[in-house]
Amino acid sequence: MKKLILFFLILTVSMAAYAQKKPTLMLLPSDNWCTQRYFTTTFENQGELVRIPNYPQAFQEDIELQPVISKIGELLTKLGYSLKDAEQELKNIAARQQEDNVTKSKSSGAELTESPLDMLKRRTKADIILQIGWVLNREASGMSVTFTLEAFDAYTSKRIATATGTDTGSFESVPIHLQHAVEKNIKPFDKQLDSYFANIKKNGRETILTVRTWDNWDNDLETEYNGDELLYHIQKWLSENTVNSSFNLSDASENFAQFEQVRIPLKDKNGMDMDARGFARGLQKFLSKAPFNIQSKIMTRGLGEAILVLGEK
Repeated sequence: MKKLILFFLILTVSMAAYAQKKPTLMLLPSDNWCTQRYFTTTFENQGELVRIPNYPQAFQEDIELQPVISKIGELLTKLGYSLKDAEQELKNIAARQQEDNVTKSKSSGAELTESPLDMLKRRTKADIILQIGWVLNREASGMSVTFTLEAFDAYTSKRIATATGTDTGSFESVPIHLQHAVEKNIKPFDKQLDSYFANIKKNGRETILTVRTWDNWDNDLETEYNGDELLYHIQKWLSENTVNSSFNLSDASENFAQFEQVRIPLKDKNGMDMDARGFARGLQKFLSKAPFNIQSKIMTRGLGEAILVLGEK
């Protein structure tokens, strides 16, 4: 009997721990912080110059950044969060990019291409992206630090939590200053994150799904299968596979359908993390079978948006 009671006690504790599991975070310097310190890269996007943070340069050249990330990471870890090491992730990306640079097509010798925006998308492998920025204030009593800590959903880029504060003047180092300032304001921030993630676990992740057609495809979204238009079958599949049948058809034509606020499960049937691409893959498989037999290609924008193009791969 004692062994049985002990077993159920362990099981209950394990289930409670699983239920309270917090999201995975990645901590990065804010866009403003990078701009103020000239850690940015400029590239041309359809004739327009776009400036984005140069995170590898910031980690390599700024002497404050890594200690700050470490100190704040300690606070978040104590609260039960799992943190991904941003600097190490960037190094891994750089290594993979070097391999891609020497990868060529066997037939034509064509090289792989990837824009700076594509590289940024590959960095968002956490549930939530945190951005920290700070300003030094020099005073007679020493130096104070004002910080802003913001949390963004890695799938939608929506701001979900914010904390700001200032540490009193002293002669301590910047990382220690920030640690003290963040400690004073971390509880409300933690509650905001908990509330948001609890909503996700209950109602699913919010993603975007776009269905398009190639211009050489003989059919379109108004083509009928078993007496109903293809768009109807897609909507029916979404209703059956989204959390609480939650999605919104915001725009549609015979060649285009835009689904927003598509709520997908956190995990797939195999227990693996679900993202927009994985969800769209389910629709792709559904449409590849009879009576549709439609070939299609999946493209993505980050973790939270998938584009399924019908007609061919």
